[in-house]
Amino acid sequence: MLTKRIIPCLDIKDGRTVKGVNFVGLRDAGDPIELAKIYTEAGADELVFLDITASHEKRKTLVELVEQIAQAISIPFTVGGGISSVEDVERLLQAGADKITINSAAVNEPNLIRDLSNNFGSQCVVVAIDARLEGGQWCVYTGGGRKKSTWELLAWAKEVEALGAGEILFTSMDNDGTKAGFANDMLALLSEQLSIPIIASGGAGTMTHFKDAFDLGKADAALAASIFHFKEISIPELKKYLSQNKISIRL
Repeated sequence: MLTKRIIPCLDIKDGRTVKGVNFVGLRDAGDPIELAKIYTEAGADELVFLDITASHEKRKTLVELVEQIAQAISIPFTVGGGISSVEDVERLLQAGADKITINSAAVNEPNLIRDLSNNFGSQCVVVAIDARLEGGQWCVYTGGGRKKSTWELLAWAKEVEALGAGEILFTSMDNDGTKAGFANDMLALLSEQLSIPIIASGGAGTMTHFKDAFDLGKADAALAASIFHFKEISIPELKKYLSQNKISIRL
């Protein structure tokens, strides 16, 4: 059985780590380089860095900051925000990223997924999907949750897999920052219908929520931000709890 992964997420705005609720009301959560070092030492399995306003502001990811973080850590490092070409990815991989994640650019130009997968391998390509439940249907959003697309979540996830993505990072916008738990029903559906790993995002508030994401949601990994940034849950304690509850985890 593959071990489940715990992934802290650094949402970056103006060079600082920030966190909001339902994608709005951002507050400062600290220096990203310092946080990255802390999470590496605490036993995080991976780290995700999202330049959350890059796409909206139509600019590229902060390559210099990516370089500084990559030098400070020794765990797999996924970077996203403002990526729209093979050249963007080359720059980030050279800066020290192990994987990249695309969201808006994938919806706007689905063939980008295939291009990146062909150039760098599917294991390098994580497609992030932000969605919210509206009238019984999960609608996919782009632009940091600002713009509704024409895609339904499951249909888009299947398309993403067919185009060569290696993983999907699914964020429930309804659950994001609420600390009320992950969207486990949808996670389970994604996990059952797709063969690539699904990372759960949006809603972590307690250690039980992580257990539920793995048990009920069948997720391969769980990502969280504020509960780690503001020291509400420590990664070593969380991993110990999961292991005691028969979740296969790297201690």
